[in-house]
Amino acid sequence: MSDGFTHLDDRGAARMVDVSGKDITVRTATASGRVLVSARVVELLRGEGVPKGDALAVARIAGIQAAKRTPDLVPLCHPLAIHGVDVRLSVLDDHVAIEATVRTADRTGVEMEALTCVAVAGLAMIDMVKAVDPAAVITDVQLETKSGGKRGEWRRPE
Repeated sequence: MSDGFTHLDDRGAARMVDVSGKDITVRTATASGRVLVSARVVELLRGEGVPKGDALAVARIAGIQAAKRTPDLVPLCHPLAIHGVDVRLSVLDDHVAIEATVRTADRTGVEMEALTCVAVAGLAMIDMVKAVDPAAVITDVQLETKSGGKRGEWRRPE
């Protein structure tokens, strides 16, 4: 291992960490993010909907799919059995808030799956509203909490 970085070998080359010796524990991670949108998008989401269809449903399904496909997108992530994904989208006055919780019982955590879920749900939201608001922006994608494994509970400081 190179200077304590677990994803680097002795030569400094990237590697996938061997987690076979770790205990299987229930692991959960929650991430959040926002899609900043125009007042017109907020109005449409709260009313008749955007021209492309049900933006909230599409974003929710995209997020779930992304959590399941994270190892295909992030090179050093381990394939995991995802046991649950909960994606919540809330239309607020100037943005759509996204929160995702991912659960597994495995040897490594699901932080990247939760973050990927939020990011892709945000991308899907932008795809659904871009005809109305081409300036929509994904922002503040961050890990909020994680639990399980050797390190146990972690919560983003306020």
